[in-house]
Amino acid sequence: MKDLYQERIMDHYRSTRNRGTLETPSFSSGSYNPSCGDAIAFQGIIKDGAVERVVFEGKGCILSHAAASMLADHIRGMGCDEVLALGTADMRKLIGIEVGPTRMKCVLLPLEALQEGVKNMHASSQASHKASPGTAGERGRRG
Repeated sequence: MKDLYQERIMDHYRSTRNRGTLETPSFSSGSYNPSCGDAIAFQGIIKDGAVERVVFEGKGCILSHAAASMLADHIRGMGCDEVLALGTADMRKLIGIEVGPTRMKCVLLPLEALQEGVKNMHASSQASHKASPGTAGERGRRG
């Protein structure tokens, strides 16, 4: 079974899915691991509170690239809150193999980058929604 997961990781590394950039993303974010030099940047489109499309660019090891590719596939259609709720256990399950603490940083780097972008986009859309003026019937009404 371990070989199957290792082959899946190599497949995502060799034939990376969701690699690239978007012309008009809803969010852009990135993360860097100074201990190994891996860097991953995500861009995504959120429509109606759900991930419609996400792509990434980066440099680094097999695990960080494969995890980014797998994560981008996994979150398509998820709501922002669901993406923000993902954690270490979800990434372990996604890659399907046990890795030590140092390599786990490589696996978590894409999640960290993605969640930063979704969190910032979600917060700014919530702030702009709260700041938008009321309806015409509410403006100018005095109580």
